[in-house]
Parts: sequence; structure tokens; C-alpha cells
Amino acid sequence: MNFFDKLHNNISQNQSLLFVGLDPNPEMMPAFYQSEDVITGLWNWLQFIISETSDFVCAYKPTLGFYEALGVPGLELLHKILAVVPKYIPIILDAKHSDLNTSTIFARTVFTEWQIDAITLSPYTGQDHVAPFLVYPDKAVFILCCTSNLGAKTLQHYPSNESPLYLQVVKESKNWGTPEQLGLEVGTTNPDILGFIRATAPERIIMVRSIWEEENNFSQILKVGLNSNGDGLLIPVPQDMLASPKLSEEIQSLRSQINHVRNEVISDGSTCSVWLPDVCLLNQHPQHDLILQLYDIGCIMFGNFVQASGAVFPYYIDLRKIISNPQIFNQVLSAYEEILINLRFDRLAGIPYGSLPTATGLALRLHCPMIFPRKEVKAHGTRKLIEGNFCPGETVVVIDDILISGKSVMEGAEKLKSAGLNVNDIVVLIDHEQGVQDRLIENGYQGHAVFTISEITNTLYLSGRINEEQFLAFSER
Repeated sequence: MNFFDKLHNNISQNQSLLFVGLDPNPEMMPAFYQSEDVITGLWNWLQFIISETSDFVCAYKPTLGFYEALGVPGLELLHKILAVVPKYIPIILDAKHSDLNTSTIFARTVFTEWQIDAITLSPYTGQDHVAPFLVYPDKAVFILCCTSNLGAKTLQHYPSNESPLYLQVVKESKNWGTPEQLGLEVGTTNPDILGFIRATAPERIIMVRSIWEEENNFSQILKVGLNSNGDGLLIPVPQDMLASPKLSEEIQSLRSQINHVRNEVISDGSTCSVWLPDVCLLNQHPQHDLILQLYDIGCIMFGNFVQASGAVFPYYIDLRKIISNPQIFNQVLSAYEEILINLRFDRLAGIPYGSLPTATGLALRLHCPMIFPRKEVKAHGTRKLIEGNFCPGETVVVIDDILISGKSVMEGAEKLKSAGLNVNDIVVLIDHEQGVQDRLIENGYQGHAVFTISEITNTLYLSGRINEEQFLAFSER
């Protein structure tokens, strides 16, 4: 399970956006845990903290520097702590790592040997520093973009409050990794700063710090930091709370306060907004407005995105957001339908997992039965390869979201054919081109796409959504 899913499972299960920093101040250690050996005292105290909070938080965040400062015994303590954190709760290592030369080996150590789920990084050596951490597809990084330290203000707000450096860090880092790979770390007591960052990166997870220095701002900080779904924000448990003998009770109370604000945000954002185009072009693409909407909600992003293979693409497509926007989802279904009404088939088949919502919507709209080939065969029960009812000899049209190499969709089609079904046509939303249609034809399939990546890029450029540099970067791919 990747970090993103692990985190959101815990947010849902524990109904909590709280995380605990596992770097408590030894000077605040309760007398019960104090001993001549500070390591022993910390070990006992940290075990208590984890046992009291594991049912009420979504993540833990040990700070590497805290344990390094205690020398070799401190690092040994860190490994013991990592071992006692429940496996289902994600661990974010607060490292602020910034050394380009050791990035690759450090990433391998924390992600494969220590089994850390995410790590905090400094942005100032750029994407080259971050890339070695992004090649682990099930892990994540948090980029430090703003701190609450007063001494940093002259740097973070340079050259002006209207165009500060911390916002440039946010904008640039969005091009380094997908929302599931890369989040932001923000230390601030100023709701305006957090609001600017949220407006710049509405799709990113933000881990906030230092918000308890001015508790009067707490509710406002939450309201500007939470996204319209009432999440997207990780909130620290106050350090002084960790010394309380009634830690469990206090953290539940804090969770209730936060969830009250979350419910208000969700209620305020529960209506479905109406999108209207802001450009008019002659000879525009038939799906011009849909392309702009997909870009505006963050389904289409341009920048330098590291793939699991280590390759860097000048764009990234994330269509999973569509299902949370009913107006756009309806238009997507209509675009597929325009293609499907000209094809002959008995059943629809969606390719797990990305296209299953689309295939389901189309099955309802077209009154056509749906099946799908399993991504993996269950080791129990009926061990079916194909889910749903069908008869050998029927013709199936395959629904997928994106054609890149064509490998996954053809694998799904072959599973259907192995069950005696006929597959002639494959229909997708986006065709990445690069010869994929020819590969489909060579294997006996006809591909159909609502639009190609070139049509998307051309439309976005002519509409002013992307600049010439982004357009040329795509053209040179």
C-alpha cells in the first residue's frame, strides 16, 4: 500500500488529521519516566505516547536530528521506536535532508531498510535532489516551503509580499511530483500565508507546523488550510500535551474540535460549482471546454514529473479527480458515449482500477451490462479471472482511461479473450500517441480516443493555460 492510501485509510478509520511528533522535549518528561539514563526514560515515555495516541492519529513524525543529537544510543532508540509504531500507521521522517550527493543512498536507506513511508526535504538544491526519493512509487516526500522562524522572514518574503519566495517554492515543487508523491510542509501562525499556499496548491497535502504558538488563530488556520473535502491538512499534536497523564482524553478532545471545523468546511463546500469557459477560439477542438476543465481541476499538469522508471515526463495526467466533480464526470461520459454509439458490442469491460467508475457510468447510461478482468486472481473463493456474467462468443468493448504503451489494456483484453469473448475495440479518454495506436492494430485491436495529448496541449497553449516554454517542452518529448 502506498503512502497516500495508507494515510487516508488512517484518516478515515481514526477520523483524525492529527499527527504526533516523536521528538518530545526531555525537559518536559513526566517525573514517572525520568531516570539517570535519559535514553531509557525517553524509550518508556515514547512507548506511552504511541500506545495512548495510535487510535486517534493518522501519522507519526520522528525527527531524525533529535535522535542524532543523542549519538549512537539515540539512533538505536529511533530504530526501536520505528519497530513499535503500528504497521498500518504511516511514518513521516522529519529529516529536512538537503545533501545532493547522498540523496540516492539516503533514500534507499530510509525507504527500504528503515521502511519509512515519507520524508521531509529541503527544496533549495532543486529537483535533482528530490528525484532519487520519487523513484519509490509507494513512498512520498514533503517539501519544506515555509517556516515560522522570524529570522527566515527576510528570505521567505523576498522579493515582495505579493510574490514571495515561499510561493515560488510551492509552484516549482508542484512540477516535481504528483499529489500522491509530493506534499508540502508549512510552519506558520499566519492564516494568510497558509491561505496563499492552499490557493496555489489546492490538490496537495499540507503538513502544518507551529500553529499552536498563537492558539487564537487555530480555527482560521484550519478553515484556510483544509480543502473543500475537509482534509488535505495534517495537524500536529501540541508538544506540551504529550506530557499529560491524560493524553488519550486530551487528544480525543482536540480531535473533536478539529472535526467540528472540518464539518463546517465540508458543509460550506457541498454545492457543485458551475464552470464557464473564459476563452473563445475559432476552429476549436470539439471537446475544447472539457480539456480546459480537466486542466483547471488539476487532472492535467505540466512540469518535470519523475516516473517510477526514473524517466522524466514534461506532463502528468491524473484522471482520478474526475469522479469528485459530477459536472465534469458527466461530460466525460458523454464524450465516451459519442464514440461508443458507433461501435457494435454486447458488453462493456472496464480495466481496473482507474477506468472502473467510467465503465460503470457508461453501463448505466447505455443500459449495457458490464464486466471487468481482475488485475490479480483471488487466492480464495471462486478465483474468477473475469467478474460479472457473460457468455462465450459475445463481443466486448474495452474501456480504459489513458493509452500510454497499450500494455495494460491489451493484457486486460487478452484475459477477456481467454474466456471466449471477442474484443475488437478499445476506447479511452486520452491517447498519449508515440505509436500506441499502431501497436494496438498490430495486435488486432482498434483504438479510439476522445482526444490525443497533442490536441490537449495545443488547446491549452492557444487558450493561454500553458506558456510557450511548457508547450515547446512537450513538443520536444
